[in-house]
Amino acid sequence: MANAKKVSDSAIEDQTYKVFPNDLNSNDTVFGGLVMGILDRVALVVAERHCERTCVTASVDAMHFLAPARKGDILIFKASINRAWKSSMEIGLKVITEHYETGAQKHILSAYFTFVAVDEVGVPVPVPQVIPETPLEKRRYEEAEMRRVRRKEEKEIRMRRRQS
Repeated sequence: MANAKKVSDSAIEDQTYKVFPNDLNSNDTVFGGLVMGILDRVALVVAERHCERTCVTASVDAMHFLAPARKGDILIFKASINRAWKSSMEIGLKVITEHYETGAQKHILSAYFTFVAVDEVGVPVPVPQVIPETPLEKRRYEEAEMRRVRRKEEKEIRMRRRQS
């Protein structure tokens, strides 16, 4: 097993994206798929920084759009690893809007992505464990295990439904 690493070793605090008219949906708010694509890329950077290996997205859960973003807003992406297991990692993400004129900020989205580290032929490989240091990192570390248990339970339910 690889050495453990601190959350701060791979975290992203302020990746930004300026919202332009071509980023809007028919409701004049940011197209959700655009934000999801950026989230996947930002989370990938955190995962690959953490394990220094190629990583693939295994699952996305608990993506909550809390408020819309609009033309001219600046999107600020924050991401960090919450926990690592054998070959998988949970990355927590947060998106904040910043109004370009007033500087007012608003939390608009939270999500959790699970990534798996793989070798050259796509076989899962071990990843470094996580060292949570702050109270917030420790809380996220514990909550990640609860989400993992829930994901496994949901997977078992889906498998049983397929068999019946």
